[in-house]
Amino acid sequence: MNTESLFRPFRLKSLNTRNRFVMSPMTRSFSPAGIPTADVANYYRKRAEGEVGLIISEGTIIDRPSAGNEPDVPDFYKDESLAGWQQVIDGVLQAGGQMAPQLWHIGIQENHHSGWLPPAPFEGPSTRGNGKAMTDSDIADTITAFGCAAAHAKRMGFNSVEIQGAHGYLIDQFFWENTNKRSDFFGGKTLAERSRFAIEVTKEVRQKVGEDFALMIRLSQWRFSDFHSKLAKNPQELASWLTPLADAGIDIFHCSTRRFWEPEFAGSNLNLAGWAKKLTGKATITVGSVGLDNDVTTIFTGENSSPTSIDELIRRMDTNEFDLVAVGRSILADPYWVQKVKEDRMNEFQGFNKEALNSLV
Repeated sequence: MNTESLFRPFRLKSLNTRNRFVMSPMTRSFSPAGIPTADVANYYRKRAEGEVGLIISEGTIIDRPSAGNEPDVPDFYKDESLAGWQQVIDGVLQAGGQMAPQLWHIGIQENHHSGWLPPAPFEGPSTRGNGKAMTDSDIADTITAFGCAAAHAKRMGFNSVEIQGAHGYLIDQFFWENTNKRSDFFGGKTLAERSRFAIEVTKEVRQKVGEDFALMIRLSQWRFSDFHSKLAKNPQELASWLTPLADAGIDIFHCSTRRFWEPEFAGSNLNLAGWAKKLTGKATITVGSVGLDNDVTTIFTGENSSPTSIDELIRRMDTNEFDLVAVGRSILADPYWVQKVKEDRMNEFQGFNKEALNSLV
């Protein structure tokens, strides 16, 4: 296989990566009291040493009382936590990598199985379950918190930031009609109207980091609670969703799918990242079961995933359907996965099993 297209440098504003591979954000829960440890720093440094072009961190909690639902997920606002993240980014840069923290607010979620609860009720666009609807001041403070976290990232030397806007978390909850029943500026009958919260977050982050800093957002058409859901039913609706976000300051759309090779809409082979690039002209990241024979949802069923060919990925990269490729489970299990692709050692791929989640390799 000719993997040349996967190993071209990528340059955009503050990003200058050595190849097109991205480490996908994956929650690890190895940061007691929200503080990344030396083991966490070593975990990320290994991926940089393994020649991952851009590392996107696990979701990091912004400064809101109920932005997280478990104690060992890292945050991105306490002094002690930021000191831990400084060790992380310093190690990644020293190893020749680049990195972005993913900024995260979980919204309204089920209580964690451990019984741990945040110091305030969960918050979201509308009251439901065990969470409350956000007031105007809650929304304003949350927007500010996203901006403050982004400013920390730039000051500390990160190369980019990613806003988590996918998979049923807070920003995504504003997108969906069944979780956003607001009748004010942040609600509405259309996806475009319900995107205003994400747009305001983007504007605030952009203002805090300046025009020359690369800004990403992760979006999905599906949720873990509904694998077959679809926010935008057609390209026109997708454009009404993404174009205002691009205008607000998004440089890269990270388009989460379960299987990257599946077309997003009938009548075209383009996947979600391909459509996002076509409609906005912005750079995109594709993700979804790269190099594995089944998708991320198998984590919940305990199934193992075996290595599979990346021929289709190469074919699509050769046609510039998307710009970057995020790999999750394979890089979680093997920090040198990208290096093995580069050196044509795909026969050494080891697949993925759920036991890999129990330690930082």
